[in-house]
Amino acid sequence: MKLLLGLFLYALGIVVSMKANLGFAPWEVFHYGLGKTIDLTIGTVSILVGLIICLCAVWMGEKIGLGTILNMILIGVFMDLLLMLSFIPEVNGLIMGIIMIITGLFIISFGSYFYIASGFGAGPRDSLMVALQRKTGLPVGLCRGFLEGTVVLIGWLLGGPVGLGTVLAAFGIGFCIQTVFVIMKFDATSVKHETLNATRKYFMSLYSKNQ
Repeated sequence: MKLLLGLFLYALGIVVSMKANLGFAPWEVFHYGLGKTIDLTIGTVSILVGLIICLCAVWMGEKIGLGTILNMILIGVFMDLLLMLSFIPEVNGLIMGIIMIITGLFIISFGSYFYIASGFGAGPRDSLMVALQRKTGLPVGLCRGFLEGTVVLIGWLLGGPVGLGTVLAAFGIGFCIQTVFVIMKFDATSVKHETLNATRKYFMSLYSKNQ
């Protein structure tokens, strides 16, 4: 339940920040630009990019979990559904846009809390960030900055919307996540994530007991 709630909130936060009309967050700039180029929805592109990233992370030695797979699929599905329903209004004006961006970032942060607390594995993009850090030995913050800077540049070249919201999202998400974790008294490092193989063995044991 925590896992699904976290993924839904994450997608909701992304859509809220998109509706701020001040430019998308880094990965959404890339997803939107790529989707515009190949004529696919932003949610569909998010799923396809997540799949490629998962494969890259596994190739680089990272272990993935059930949460990684569901993250890859459901966030994109939820995003497309929320955008199709159109119940979140697009705002105009700098002040309202900033309020929407901050609201979206805090929703994403609560989504991250529920998602990480479920203990079913990191998201595809986080897994790639960790894999890159392991391979290069560079600080994790630098690896994250490199990845997000790269996807923003490519997304912008493909026609993705870059603006003040992109900057606020890139620099504000860390503060928002830290604030939410403090409020919830949550230590992300204390969570032991279950790998996909461990989840498979668990369900196989349940199946064997029921035979």
